[in-house]
Amino acid sequence: MSEPARHPGQRVPDRPRRILRRAARRLAGAFGAALVLGTALPGLPAATAAPVAAAGGSAQVSESTVSAEYPVTMTIESVNKPVAVPNGIVTISGHVTNGGKSVLKSAHATVRKPWAGKPLTTRSELAGVVSRTTPQGSDGISLDSPQYALNELGPGQSQPYTLSVAVADLQLTTEGVYELAVDVWGSTTDNPRDRPLGISRTFLPYNPTPGEAQPSKVTTIWPLVHAPVLAAQTLSDNDQTVPVLRDDSLAAEFAPGGRLNALVETGSTMTGLTWVVDPDLLDTAFAMTRDYRVQKPGTEGNAAKDDNTVRGTGTAAATAWLEKLRAAVAKPGSQVVALPYADPDLASIAHNAAELEGIDAALGKAATAGRLTVEGRLSVDTRADVAWPYRGYLDQRIASVAQRAGAGLVLVNGASMPESDALKYTPSATRPIGNGQTAVVADQLVSSLFEEDLATPQNQTLATQRFLAETFVISRQEPQNPRGLLVMPPRELTAGTAKVLANALQAAQDGKWLEPTKLDALAQATPDSKANTNVPTPADYPARVRDSELSAADLTTTTGIQSDLDTLMRVLTLPQRVRGPFSAAMVRSLSTEWRADAPAGTVYRAGVKHYLKELTEAVKVPPKRVITFAGDTGVLQVSVRNDLTQTVTNLKLVLTPGQPNRLRVEMPAEELVLPASQSVTLRFPAEAKNNGPVSMTAQLYTTGPDPKPYGEPVVFRVDVTSVTNGVLYVFGGGAVLLLLAAVRFLRQRKRRVAHDDEGDAPLAPADGPDGGSGEGPAEAPGDGPGNGPDEDPADGPEGGPERDDGTGAATGRAGPAARTPHHGSADGRDRATSDEKVGP
Repeated sequence: MSEPARHPGQRVPDRPRRILRRAARRLAGAFGAALVLGTALPGLPAATAAPVAAAGGSAQVSESTVSAEYPVTMTIESVNKPVAVPNGIVTISGHVTNGGKSVLKSAHATVRKPWAGKPLTTRSELAGVVSRTTPQGSDGISLDSPQYALNELGPGQSQPYTLSVAVADLQLTTEGVYELAVDVWGSTTDNPRDRPLGISRTFLPYNPTPGEAQPSKVTTIWPLVHAPVLAAQTLSDNDQTVPVLRDDSLAAEFAPGGRLNALVETGSTMTGLTWVVDPDLLDTAFAMTRDYRVQKPGTEGNAAKDDNTVRGTGTAAATAWLEKLRAAVAKPGSQVVALPYADPDLASIAHNAAELEGIDAALGKAATAGRLTVEGRLSVDTRADVAWPYRGYLDQRIASVAQRAGAGLVLVNGASMPESDALKYTPSATRPIGNGQTAVVADQLVSSLFEEDLATPQNQTLATQRFLAETFVISRQEPQNPRGLLVMPPRELTAGTAKVLANALQAAQDGKWLEPTKLDALAQATPDSKANTNVPTPADYPARVRDSELSAADLTTTTGIQSDLDTLMRVLTLPQRVRGPFSAAMVRSLSTEWRADAPAGTVYRAGVKHYLKELTEAVKVPPKRVITFAGDTGVLQVSVRNDLTQTVTNLKLVLTPGQPNRLRVEMPAEELVLPASQSVTLRFPAEAKNNGPVSMTAQLYTTGPDPKPYGEPVVFRVDVTSVTNGVLYVFGGGAVLLLLAAVRFLRQRKRRVAHDDEGDAPLAPADGPDGGSGEGPAEAPGDGPGNGPDEDPADGPEGGPERDDGTGAATGRAGPAARTPHHGSADGRDRATSDEKVGP
C-alpha cells in the first residue's frame, strides 16, 4: 500500500514503518556522541574524537561540505528567539538546496535535540561545533516532530523551510549555550538509502534565571569616519569663502538610507555607546550645511573656479545629520572619543616615517585640533588621548609613535596580544603596556563577527547567535568576577552590520549577562594580572596588513608639503586664508581611511601637492630669454608678477651673473611689496667690463631670519654689445705714448752712433734752432689720439644694433634702483615679463 500524498511543509504523521528508522537514527546519534567523548572514556582511542578548533577560529559556523554522500546545503536564516526561555517556542527558517547531481527524494527537514541536553561550557567547545562540516552524531538526535516535508529537488533546486520547536522538546537541562542544528533526511536517485543528507548549525543560549550571575561590562566602539572629502581649495564668493569638496559622496551618506545616517539612527537607540569620531568628518558636514562646491573630475590640483566646480547637493542632508548626531551623543551614558584630526595612519607613520622631521609635531597638532573640533561641532566633552591604529594591530613602534603624539590609551586587536593557552578563561580588556600607556584589548573572535558586511539573513543570524554564545560563555567562566570586554568593529562599519551588532547587544543585555559601559570606565578597571601585556615586535606585525600601508615616499612627500607651506606663509599678508585649509589637507593626506581606497588617496595627495605648487608659482619672475646691454653702465629691468588675490611681501629679488668679472650688478636694498594681481618692475644698476653674452640667474628669496629661495630660478642671457670708447681711449693712448717713446729712443741712439764716428760731439737738441721739428721725431700718421689701434666700430657707444624681439623696453643710464608697478597690457600680458634690452 502506497503512502498518502504529502504537500510541501506538511507535518509528517507518525507512521509505524518509520519507528525502526527513528530508533536507528537515535542509536547512531548516541554512538556518534560517544565517539566525540572518546578521549574522556577509557578504552577508546584518541583518534576517534571529533576535532576541536582553537577558540580564535572561524567567526561563523561552517557550512556543510557538499559531496555525493551529503549533497544538500542548508542555511539558517532566522531564529525568532535568539535566547531560549522556559516554555518558549523557537522558530527556525532557511533554505534547502540540492547541491548534488541526483534528484532528492522523500526528504524532510528536522531539528536535532542537543546531545544529552548538556550545554557547551567552554569557548573551545563552541569552536569544535564550528569546525564540523558533515552531519555527526555529536550534533544530537533528530526529533520526530517538527518535520518539514520537502518536494523532490533536482540538482541546483532550492526550497525554503520553517520549523517551530518547543524549548521543552529540546530538553535543555540547565542554563548555558547549546548547539542548534537542523538537517535533512531522505534519499537520492543514485542512493535510495534513507540517511542524513546535509546539516546547518548555530547556537542557542538558554537562560532560565537571568540575573543570578554578575554581568560582564562591555564597551562598544561606534565609529563615525569617512575618507577625506574637503579639498585645500576654496572659492571666493563676494565676502564669504565657499568650501570645495573632491566629490559629493557624503550627500548620499548623510541622507536617509545612507551609511552614516543609519549609523547615527541605530546608535541613537542604544545605551552606553562610545562614539569614536573623526573631526574632519564633522568639519565636512558643517561645511556642507552652507553653499559648497564640488570639483569636476580631473581638476583635483587646480585652483577652484566656477567653471571647474559644480554646486553641491547635500546641504539639507548634512544639516539634518548633524542635528541627529548631536542628540544621539548627548544621551546619558554615552561617551565621545575624538580621533586626531583626519585620523592619521599611525601604523604607516610608525613603520615608514617615524623619524621624519616634524611628524610628532604634526600628530600633536592633529590631536589638539581633533578635540577642539569635536567639542565645538557637537557641544559635548570629549576624550582625545586615544590611539586607534589600523584595525587595532599594535607593535612596539606604533605604541611609541602613539605615546609621542600624546595617546595614553590604545585600542588593540586581540590578535596582537593573544592570551596564553594556559589561561583557561577570557581576561578583562584593560592591560598596562608600560611607559604610562594602557591597552584596551578587544576580543578577537567577538569583534571579527562584525568585520564584514553582513548583508544576507544567513550571515546576520549566524553572527548574532555566535556573539550571544561567546559572550554568555565568557560571563559564566567566573560568574562572580565580571569581565570587562571591548567590542571593536572596523572603521568602515556598514549599516547592515551595525544593525546586527545592535540587536545582538540588546539581546545579551535583555538576558542580563552583558551590561554596557563607557570606555573610560573600562579603562579604569583593575587589570587582570594574568593577562598578556607584551607588545609584539615589528617583526610580528601581520604582513597582509602592512601591505596596505602608505609608503615612505608617500609620507615623505606629504610631510614635505609643510616646508613648502611654511615658505609660502612667510610672504603672504593674509596667511590665515591659506594656512588652515592647507594644514588640514596635509593631515588628510595621511588618513587611515585611504587604506580602503588607496588610488583615491594617491589622487588626493597629488592634488594637494599640485595646488600648493600652483599657489607658490603665482608669485614669480616671468620667464625671459635675452636682454641686450649696450654700454658700459646702465640698468637691467626685471619684473615680478603676483597672481594671488592678496598682497605679497617679505621677498627680495637677487640677480646673479654667471661671470661677475664681465658684468657687475648692484642689488637694491628694499624689500618687494607686490599688490594683488599686479606686477612690479625692478631696475638693477649694472656695469659691464667686456663684450659678449653673460648668463644671469634671477631668484626670489624670502627676507628676515633664515632666508630661503622662493620658487624656481629664472635663467636668461645678457648680451653686452658695446663697452664705452673712453675705456678704449685709455688703452689706445697708453699704446701711443709707448710707441713715441720707442721712436725717440731709437733716433737718439742713431745720433749717438753718428757722433761717435765724428768725435764726441754733444747731442743736439731735439728741436732745431729754427723752432721746427726738422730733427725731432715727426708724428707718424695714425699715431694721434683720434686714430689709435684698430677698433671694431661695433664696440663704440653707437656700435652694433640693439637686440629686441619687439616686447622689450630700453632703459636709461645707471641710476638708483627703481620699482614700477604695472597691471599688464591690454591683451592681459605683462610687457615687462618678455625679453628686455638695456641701452646707455
